[in-house]
Amino acid sequence: MLKVAYLGPQGSYSQLAAQRLCPEASAFPCASFQAALNAVLCGTACAAVLPAENSLNGCVTQVIDLLQATDGVYASKSCILEIDHRLITLEGAGNITKIYSHRQALEQCAGYLAENYPEAKLIAVSSTSAGLEMLKDKTCACIAGAHAAPQGMCVSPCNIADERTNFTQFLMIVKGEIPQSAHGERVFFSATCRHEAGALLRLLAPLEKLNLTRIESRPIKDRPGEYRFFMEVSADYGAEETSAALEKVRAAANSLKILGCY
Repeated sequence: MLKVAYLGPQGSYSQLAAQRLCPEASAFPCASFQAALNAVLCGTACAAVLPAENSLNGCVTQVIDLLQATDGVYASKSCILEIDHRLITLEGAGNITKIYSHRQALEQCAGYLAENYPEAKLIAVSSTSAGLEMLKDKTCACIAGAHAAPQGMCVSPCNIADERTNFTQFLMIVKGEIPQSAHGERVFFSATCRHEAGALLRLLAPLEKLNLTRIESRPIKDRPGEYRFFMEVSADYGAEETSAALEKVRAAANSLKILGCY
């Protein structure tokens, strides 16, 4: 049976995304983003589903850096999930002194936590569902999706995030090279350019007839002061117009890597 890897444990939003993007596969949890990607590289999994961007916190840099650094893989599908943060406790909990969740969830609920649990220690764990495993006594709480809470636990009646409109984009990463004839609605790529005036403008010029839906910079780790640009365009990778534009970007760039077509 096909298997798809995700950041676990079970009950995470990554598991929901894996089930949506690859419903025909059995989803299995991994301890880290790297472990999920390794499962694809070694053939244990047919794909890995990883979060790429959150509407509040922006790019998931660990994932984007992994995708950039790993050859022979690409993003073949994408989906967006609405994130609904709930405070979860054991039944009869009180005097909460510790609250567990993923770092981003703690940040996204910072205002609520400061107002309602100003003395509680906020402890970051690997995922929102991992926080559920830390509920050992009635002085602990976690932030996770209501769907992840086991029966018998108490779940806050509403979303506790400071900003209720909260979405995360997930990418399905598969092994191989993107077929030249592949079709999709978006193309995701990275590029570097010369460190001089006008270089970025020349890099972007070939995209003038395409809808640039995303652009952000990340430092190049071994070259202080220089940056790699990650871009997404609304375009069909297999279309002649798209291929021509990307070839012009490649000619203007120091380097270009196609990261996904979905």
